[in-house]
Amino acid sequence: MSSKRVRSAGFCALAFTLLWASPARSAPIAVQYQEGLVRAFPVLRTTDNETLAQGDFAQVARGDQVTARLIFRFEDGSLYDETVVYSQRNRFTLLNYRIVQRGPSFPETLEASIDRQTGRYEVRYRADEESAEEHLSGTLALPDDAYNGMLSLIVKNLRPGASETVSIVAFTPKPRVVTLQLLPLATERVPAGEVVRYHIRPKLGLFASLLVTDVPDTRIWILSGETPAFLKAEGPLYFMGPIWRVEPH
Repeated sequence: MSSKRVRSAGFCALAFTLLWASPARSAPIAVQYQEGLVRAFPVLRTTDNETLAQGDFAQVARGDQVTARLIFRFEDGSLYDETVVYSQRNRFTLLNYRIVQRGPSFPETLEASIDRQTGRYEVRYRADEESAEEHLSGTLALPDDAYNGMLSLIVKNLRPGASETVSIVAFTPKPRVVTLQLLPLATERVPAGEVVRYHIRPKLGLFASLLVTDVPDTRIWILSGETPAFLKAEGPLYFMGPIWRVEPH
């Protein structure tokens, strides 16, 4: 398998890909805070504070079903476009997911989607401009704890001090289930309350840990309390990619 093939992935608030992950599963995350109508304009920056992309986040709730879409338009013409449809009836359940990433900021071009009800997935993938486009389709049973594009929402709903194990579906380009650990590793007092820094870490199997030794965590900062809020996140948008920061405009 080529190094390009290993690097392709879709995720967001941020993305991970790992081909040899632990198969452990956990229960779905209970809803502590209902989601509603949201419009925001996040910014994607390097850790040196260079602006890479302007974001547009739109979320609409209709009954227990929520549709959220995050678009980053890069200054170099690249595009990151992620749509998540999920249920918040007692517990969070991913229903439908779609990811598009293309342009010079990404090592490959990828358009992929998966639907829980049918289990159907579709992937269009191109390793580089000289390669032919690949089209993959088939079925995959989404785990109950799969949370593509929902990780900042999920950590916001964890019990104070609690860690959890969840999963995402990574497109490599074939979809594979990746297990993630959600770990609260630092707390800081600020005038508005308490900020908790969560680390999101791929849970490696033994074989993977021997082959991949430097997989960076994604870090998410949450203002805790009666009305918890997402503050920022830092991590790669694709496996072994650069560390980028997402924060409010």
